[in-house]
Amino acid sequence: MPKILFLTTAHNFDDDRIFFHQAKELVINNFDVKICSLTSYFKGEIDGIEIESFDILNESVQTKIQKFTEVCNSFQPDCIICSEPIAVIAAKKFSKTKKVSIVYDITEWYPAMSMLQNYNFLMKWVHGFKFFLIQLYAGFLSTYFIFGEETKKFPLAYFFPFKKKIILPYYPHERFVSENIKELKPNEITLCYTGAISEDKGIGNFFNAVEELHKRNPQLNIKILIVGSTRKIEDEIYFSDILAQSSVKNIEIRKPTSFEEFTKAFADADICFDLRNFNFENHHSLPIKLFYYIGAGKPIIYSDLKGIRKHIDVSDFGYLVNPNYSKKIADYIEAYLNEPKLYHLHAANARKEFMQNYNWNVIKNSFVNFIKNSLPKNNP
Repeated sequence: MPKILFLTTAHNFDDDRIFFHQAKELVINNFDVKICSLTSYFKGEIDGIEIESFDILNESVQTKIQKFTEVCNSFQPDCIICSEPIAVIAAKKFSKTKKVSIVYDITEWYPAMSMLQNYNFLMKWVHGFKFFLIQLYAGFLSTYFIFGEETKKFPLAYFFPFKKKIILPYYPHERFVSENIKELKPNEITLCYTGAISEDKGIGNFFNAVEELHKRNPQLNIKILIVGSTRKIEDEIYFSDILAQSSVKNIEIRKPTSFEEFTKAFADADICFDLRNFNFENHHSLPIKLFYYIGAGKPIIYSDLKGIRKHIDVSDFGYLVNPNYSKKIADYIEAYLNEPKLYHLHAANARKEFMQNYNWNVIKNSFVNFIKNSLPKNNP
C-alpha cells in the first residue's frame, strides 16, 4: 500500500482541501495517508488518516524542517505532497535517504501580500524578491506540481515547463454543500457577505453598493447578512465606522463556521457578494467561496478578477463587476428585483453548473491518477 504524506506549515491538519478532499480521496483509493501540520497540536487518527500535528508555526525555519524530517523518517512515505516551500525543502532532505516523489501543491500566491505588509516600501521589494527566489528554489526541488488555479502557474510552470503538472481547483464535494434556492419576496432582499471582514476583501465596496441601492429604493426592505469576522484591530475599527454610517440597520452578523456548515450559514441569502479590491494578488485568485455560493444555488456578484474570467463563465448565474462601481452593482441587484424569473433562472443555473462542472467528483479521479503516476517506479 503506497504511503502518502502531506506536509504543511500554515494549513490546519483538518484543512478542507488537504484533509476533507485530497486525503480522504486517497484513503478511499487504498493509500496509506498521513498529515503533518505545524499550526496546532494533535496526534491520532481520523477517518483512516493518521495525523501528527505540532504547534510550532512561530518557531525557526530550521526547527520546522527538522520536525518535518523526523516525521518523514518515521513514516517513510513514497510520495510527499507539500503546501509550502519549507515543506518542499524538508521533503528534499528526506529524499536523500529514500526514493520519493515530491509534489508541490500551490494554492496560495507566494509571496502573499500579508507576508510583506509589515515592511516599508523599499524592504517590501527586497523581501518580495527574496521570497520569490525561495519559491523558485522550491519549484526546482519539487518533482511534480499541482496548481490550484491557472493564474497560480506563474512562475513555476514557466521556469520548469517540463515538470508534470495538473490544475486542481477548489471544487467542494457536494456532501459539504447544502442547496438553498430562494424565491425573491416582494419588496425585500437579503444581501450576503462572507469571509474576512477587511477593506482589502471588499467590505467597504459591499456597503457602498448597499447604500446606493437603499438611496434609490427607500421603500425596499434590505437585509444584510454577514458571515465572518475581522482579523486585525485596524479592520475592526474600519468595520465599526462602516456600521455606524450605514443607512441600512437590518444587519445580522454570524460568526465564522466550519466549512462543512458554511453553506447553511448563508442559507437565508438571496444574493452573495465578493467585491474585493483590484490588486495583483486578488486578480490572480480564484475565490473558493464562489463554488460554495453557486452550489447553494445563490446568484453571485463578484469583482471582475482575472482568476475568475480565466476559469469560469459566470454569465448564466451572476455578474462580474468593478467593485468600485456602486451604481452598476445596484443596477444588477435591481434587475433581479424587477425580474424574479431572471433571479430564479440564475439561482437554478448556479446549482446546475455546480453539480455538472464544479464539484469534487468532477476532478477527483484526475487527482488520484496524478498521485499514482507520481509514485517512484519501484512502487505499484
